[in-house]
Amino acid sequence: MNEEAGRLTRAAGVVGFFTLLSRMTGLLRDVVIGFLFGAHGAADAYFVAFRIPNLLRRLTAEGALTVAFIPVFTSYLAKEGKAEAVKLTQIVFSFVAIILGIVAVLGVLFAGPLTRLFAPGFLQNPAKFELAVSLTRWMFPYIFFVSLVALAMGILNALRHFMAPAVSPVLFNLCNVACAIAFFPLLDEPILGLAFGVLFGGAAQLLFQVPYLLKNGIILRFDFNFRHPGLGRLLYLMGPAAFGAAVYQINVLVSTMLASLLPSGSVSYLYYADRFLEFPVGIFAIALATAALPSFSRLVTTGNVTELRETLAYSLRLVNFICLPATTGLIVLAVPLFAIFFQRGAFDANATVNSAQALIFYSLGLWSISGTKLVAPVFYAMQDTKTPVLVGIISFVINLVVSLALMGEIKVEADSTSIVARMIATSTAHLGIIPLAHGGLALATSVSSMCNYFILLVILHRRLGGIPLGEVVTSLLRSLVNASLMALPLLWVVSRVDWTGDGISLTWKALVLAGLVIFGTSFYLFLSYAVKSPEWLIVRQLQGALQKRLKNRHTP
Repeated sequence: MNEEAGRLTRAAGVVGFFTLLSRMTGLLRDVVIGFLFGAHGAADAYFVAFRIPNLLRRLTAEGALTVAFIPVFTSYLAKEGKAEAVKLTQIVFSFVAIILGIVAVLGVLFAGPLTRLFAPGFLQNPAKFELAVSLTRWMFPYIFFVSLVALAMGILNALRHFMAPAVSPVLFNLCNVACAIAFFPLLDEPILGLAFGVLFGGAAQLLFQVPYLLKNGIILRFDFNFRHPGLGRLLYLMGPAAFGAAVYQINVLVSTMLASLLPSGSVSYLYYADRFLEFPVGIFAIALATAALPSFSRLVTTGNVTELRETLAYSLRLVNFICLPATTGLIVLAVPLFAIFFQRGAFDANATVNSAQALIFYSLGLWSISGTKLVAPVFYAMQDTKTPVLVGIISFVINLVVSLALMGEIKVEADSTSIVARMIATSTAHLGIIPLAHGGLALATSVSSMCNYFILLVILHRRLGGIPLGEVVTSLLRSLVNASLMALPLLWVVSRVDWTGDGISLTWKALVLAGLVIFGTSFYLFLSYAVKSPEWLIVRQLQGALQKRLKNRHTP
């Protein structure tokens, strides 16, 4: 293991640990939403309304601003010095604040047309449509706060400070939970409390970053020198990156749009399933990608292609080692997870089964989604954002075509006011193959993610003069076999428990699930150790890093 790979692993461990905390509070938030609002009506409206600014967050903030900013900032830091890098930061901050302020205002003004575009099926239910429009108006200013948060996160990550950015989503989730519970008995439309929580949460995330920026010598003051060459380079990279880095989220949004035409609850089923999928993606894949981008940028800047190839191959082996058992685990435990965490209040057994179906199909693409988050940053580190865009367009088309083929035939009124709805209905009538409803939309997302990952990896392999793909493929097959063997005893136990019925207490179900998770994890690690898997060293590396961190913390 080279020095950069070791540094990357330690950084990913820090980000992964704190991301785990944010995912746990995120799960708490979703459990509260499920209990209070279930998977129909108001919940569908909220999830559609939140998808719209959330997509823009991925496009303008995490998807483009962060991945474009870090390589430019790293280059200025290495070649021009910290003072010039700080000056660039202040210029970017000023530009982003102005542009995103305008975007937030436009989003509030045009909430109606946006909702009509992204949820054409809601037009058949005027009350549901108006609620979605109202929620969109309340939540759209969130894009302003979260974009500045993304900038702060990019700065801190480039300076190799990963803790504060990873912790801040916890504040967002807690604000959501607090507002949902506090406003539920006070408002005529209780789900507006969630919209308030989104706004408060975005502001809280931004305020949390400020002390850590100051500690690192970064003061976010206004500087309107928009002719600075660094800003021009950043904007040049951001344009294509906005689409390339957000392909998965765009596909999810397309799925949401199509799901609005399916029976009520379909949007919610996809949302809840996606939230469970975000657990392994967020805890590991995003953590590793966050830690990797500064490393990749440094290696590209110094021209160390050999170490870049080795570090990338090492990262992809980590993806295989972690994500394949996570995939099989989510598939086998989909119903138990929803039954235990969500099935109460307004969230019934039918919602459990339908959400689990979506999770199973989403999980098939987990390893490719995670792999893409490692491969794409290499292109960004090389300041090439065009290639991920071109591949992303291909992925988008694949997702759309497969979705139309698998969602089943859609019926809309001949005089429907939505031309988008009529076009979708016509397409499903001609392209329909297997009517999997919302499950087909989730499967389409997985298929397009696999295509996106494979094409990017092949291109990068050629561009870098050869990635050790033999090691990556061997790791893939080894981890897949071990994960499949792990799944067999889990499946045997799961099939013998009535998870959605009332015959067994929730406590016993939870204990069985906890036992299955512990056993499955231990058995997989044992199999990896037995076949002398090189990735087993990851466990020892992370353990050593944690012990060293704890020792340093307690050393006077």
